Amino acid sequence: MNRTDIRAALTDLLFTPGLDLDEAADRHFAPDYRQRTDGDWADRAEFLTHIAHLRKVVAGGTIEVHDELAVGDRYADRHTVDVTKTDGSTVRMEVYLFAEFAPDGRFRRIEETTLMLAGAEHDRNLGSAR
Repeated sequence: MNRTDIRAALTDLLFTPGLDLDEAADRHFAPDYRQRTDGDWADRAEFLTHIAHLRKVVAGGTIEVHDELAVGDRYADRHTVDVTKTDGSTVRMEVYLFAEFAPDGRFRRIEETTLMLAGAEHDRNLGSAR
């Protein structure tokens, strides 16, 4: 079984502008996907609204995975996302993530905590902005 991972998912969602959002989401996220970011839950539709918003404000970026572990249907990682926004400003966030895979290898659930390492105060909620 092929499984997704956070680098592939974020690259398709945020850093591949020509890729249709629904197609990108279908590659990596199960139909019953839900996510909790810094304590706030979002269902798949709310998550896609968040990603659509980010696609309007993110010009590019990179993901660096520092630690990653997959065992059975569980996945965990610690990664850093560097984003350049369309206004030229930059944001650097470290993310601690725990996830569950659906049987087909896509993410069914992600729970994450974000830590802003660099950026403007108003970008602190970039991980959940809609």
